[in-house]
Amino acid sequence: MMASALRGSLVTLAKGLSGARLQPFCARSLSLTSSQNVSESPPARADSTFKVTMVPGDGVGPELMTAVKEVFKAADVPVEFEEFHLSEVQNMASEEKLEEVLSSMKNNRVAIKGKIHTPMEYKGELASYEMRLRRKLDLFANVVHVNSLPGYSTRHNNLDLVIIREQTEGEYSSLEHESVSGVVECLKIITREKSRRIAKFAFDYATKKGRSKVTAVHKANIMKLGDGLFLQSCAEVAELYPKIKYENIIIDNCCMQLVQNPYQFDVLVMPNLYGNIIDNLAAGLVGGAGVVPGESYSAEYAVFETGARHPFAQAVGRNIANPTAMLLTAANMLRHLNLEYHSNMVSEAVKKVIKQGKVRTSDLGGYASSDEFTRAVISNLAI
Repeated sequence: MMASALRGSLVTLAKGLSGARLQPFCARSLSLTSSQNVSESPPARADSTFKVTMVPGDGVGPELMTAVKEVFKAADVPVEFEEFHLSEVQNMASEEKLEEVLSSMKNNRVAIKGKIHTPMEYKGELASYEMRLRRKLDLFANVVHVNSLPGYSTRHNNLDLVIIREQTEGEYSSLEHESVSGVVECLKIITREKSRRIAKFAFDYATKKGRSKVTAVHKANIMKLGDGLFLQSCAEVAELYPKIKYENIIIDNCCMQLVQNPYQFDVLVMPNLYGNIIDNLAAGLVGGAGVVPGESYSAEYAVFETGARHPFAQAVGRNIANPTAMLLTAANMLRHLNLEYHSNMVSEAVKKVIKQGKVRTSDLGGYASSDEFTRAVISNLAI
């Protein structure tokens, strides 16, 4: 009788779990571990498509997003974009528009965006729309995988390193004031909580991806308290990962070493401003801003954007921008959504076009237009 009652209880429990409550567990992203505080991908909709927020941004962003949409259509990618145009320089910015974008990102939990250009003029608000988006969504970890493209030769070939940047505090805290006439104070905020969080993310990433070393980048010899706290936090977290080698390096020496011998680095973790500089320097090692993808994570959301963020305003309307970085970024987004087949299809097509060397944009020494490159990628899709 007890056995019969137990079987009945188990059947009831199984029925209770078989519905919607089980779906989130089945639809979790396999791209990164939950211990990394990285968002889980949203469950598939009833029509087997994923809704993704798209923010084209400024400069060539809209042209690059057009390339993404054309490639996705040709590859029959099950993604539906909710598109929003947000700009601080094209009169397309307002609190209402920002809230619309945030609401869409929170609902979809995954977004792809271009660079939202930040004007240098002070107009009463210190925090840019980029920074406000990061803070509202708590996109604390920016990840840029710098990887040489097969078939495109640079001074350093076969590069494979990852830059992880804390991007919610540091020098980008938007805390500036003029204390007396002609004297401006700009505050850099470093906290133990966020320093430990980004350090843990870096070590979890290294563990998950089978990497062997994490290097903390700092300027603690000058900023002894601020960068000193960041460095101390990284060292404390490193003790919890004895299988991962830990080193630290001063930011100026890091720049020189990256140019001279980038192969010594594996995963680098750093505060906000240093990460912005190193992202761009490292992108230059493998071909420039047009070829390096990137992504930003919070505990709940993932936003995919190019690794080196430049609006490339001088190329607007000229059909010369390189779609490679945005297409590879889009492929990484598909992998995050567990659309592995489509992700590989897009990324392999892009790499195949570059390796063949027949169709290249001007930044890679070729003469092809953006449209010609996009068409070449589509023709190389393994459909």
